[in-house]
Amino acid sequence: MRSIAVVTALALTLSAAPAVADTVPHLPAPSSRQPVGSTSLHLKDTSRPDPWVPSVNARELMVTLFYPTSTRSGPKAQYVTPAESESLLTSSGVTTVPPDLLSRTRIHSVRDARPAGLRHSLPLVVLSPGFTKPRATLTALAEDLASHGNVVALVGHTYEDRATSFPDGRVTPCAACEVDHLPGFWEKLSRGRAADVSFVLDQLTAPRPSWPAAELIDPARIAMGGHSAGGGSTTTTMLADPRIRAGFDIDGRTYIPLPDSGLARPFLFLGKRVGAAPACADPSWKQDWPRLTGWKRWLSVTGAQHASFTDVGLFADQLGVDLGADVRSERVQAITRTYVRAFLDRHLLGRHQPLLERPSPHHPELTFCA
Repeated sequence: MRSIAVVTALALTLSAAPAVADTVPHLPAPSSRQPVGSTSLHLKDTSRPDPWVPSVNARELMVTLFYPTSTRSGPKAQYVTPAESESLLTSSGVTTVPPDLLSRTRIHSVRDARPAGLRHSLPLVVLSPGFTKPRATLTALAEDLASHGNVVALVGHTYEDRATSFPDGRVTPCAACEVDHLPGFWEKLSRGRAADVSFVLDQLTAPRPSWPAAELIDPARIAMGGHSAGGGSTTTTMLADPRIRAGFDIDGRTYIPLPDSGLARPFLFLGKRVGAAPACADPSWKQDWPRLTGWKRWLSVTGAQHASFTDVGLFADQLGVDLGADVRSERVQAITRTYVRAFLDRHLLGRHQPLLERPSPHHPELTFCA
C-alpha cells in the first residue's frame, strides 16, 4: 500500500545518508499560545476478542489525549517509546540512525498537566492514524487542535501498527501486517476501527469515565478524522455511531462505500494532488461524493505526497529525505491544520468560516473540488 511504499523510500534514503544520524526530529509549534497537556490511557474492551489475534479475549487499546492546560512548566510528553521507535525504524530497514531517535522527538505538550476548561465545555476530536503507523504520527495536528480549545484523542489500533507499548512493558507487533493481502482485509480493518472508536467514546463519555477530567468534554460536540486508513474508516465509523457530528478524511481511500441512503452529517475530504494528475481524481472519493448529502468540501493540495500530511513527512524533510513532494511538509501541515480547524470550528462551534467557502490567495496550493 501507499504508506508502506513511503516507509520503504524513507528507509532506503536514510540508509544511504548516515550524516543525519544525530539529527533530533521536532514538531512545529501549535498556532495558538494556549499551552497543551497530554496523558495516555490504557483501555480494555472485554466485550469482544481482538480481531487480529482471536486468542486474546479482550481488545486492548492505548489512547493519547491532548487538551488545553494553563501551564507550560513540567516535563514534555514522550513522542513514542524507545521500543516503538526501534520497531518502526528497524522494520523499515533504517539502521544508520539511533534506534531510539523518534522517542527523542521534541514536542510541545506537557505530560500529565492539569486540564483547563469548564464542565462540558470542550469539543472532542478523535484521530485515527494510517495502517502500520503509530498514533503519534498525528501529534502535530493533535497539539494544534488542543491549543485551540479541543480535547483530542489519538487512538492506537493495536496489532495494526509496527509496535504498541503498554504500561506493563508488553510491546505488541503488527499482526495485521501478516494478512493485509487477503480479500476483505481493508473492509475488516475499517469496521474494526469503527468499533475501536465507539468504545473510546463510551469510555470518555460514560458516567464514570476512564479519564478523570472527562467531564470537560461536551458529548454533543464530537468529531472524528484521520489519515490514510484512519481517514478512510471515518465514514464507516460515522454510520455506526451517531454521536459523531462531523468527519474528515485526510488522503485516505474509503474501502467501504457509503450506502445509497447516504450520510447527512458534515464531511471534509483533504488530499494530495501530484504533478499533472487531476486534482479530484480519487475514485473512492468520487464514488462517495454524491452520497454525502450534508455540508461537504473536497480540497486538494497540489505538490503534496501521502506522508506530507503527517509527522512522517516532517521527519523526512528534517532528515534530508526526498519523498518526491513539491511542497515542504511543514507547509502542507500548516494548510492541514488551518482547514481542519476551520471545519471543526464551523461544525462543532457554529463559527462562520469564510475560508471554507472559496479559494484563498493565502493558500494557492489548494483546489476546491466539485
